[in-house]
Amino acid sequence: MELRRHPFICELLSLDLPSSDYVVAGSGPLLAHGLRQDVSDLDVVARGDAWKIASSMAEATPPPSGHGLMVVLFDGDIEIFDRWLPGTQDADGLIDSAEFIQGIPFCPLSEVMAWKTRSNRDKDKQDIKLLRKYAGMV
Repeated sequence: MELRRHPFICELLSLDLPSSDYVVAGSGPLLAHGLRQDVSDLDVVARGDAWKIASSMAEATPPPSGHGLMVVLFDGDIEIFDRWLPGTQDADGLIDSAEFIQGIPFCPLSEVMAWKTRSNRDKDKQDIKLLRKYAGMV
């Protein structure tokens, strides 16, 4: 699949966020690597100018985790956070360690595996299996 044709990626790119100030987190990296064909939304961690742009488009509110702030755009297709989940790297660390796929910054799969394993929510268990298989651990 051409990543840049995915509807959520198109919406994200339409925001024209500076790629040095955000990273796609959540299950988005699995989409980018072709491990999943669809995701329910795109989770984005932003700082600096990217956060300023996002927070100018909608009200920033506390996320379900209660950690930091989030902005919900495109009827929930894009959720932009000023920090990621408790126990993960800060926004700068996540953004600075991004890997670029088709010019879009994504969290490395090792980071995704770490937080999905730590969270171990029902919705993460299938992704953990996919990541282990991809890494040759199964």
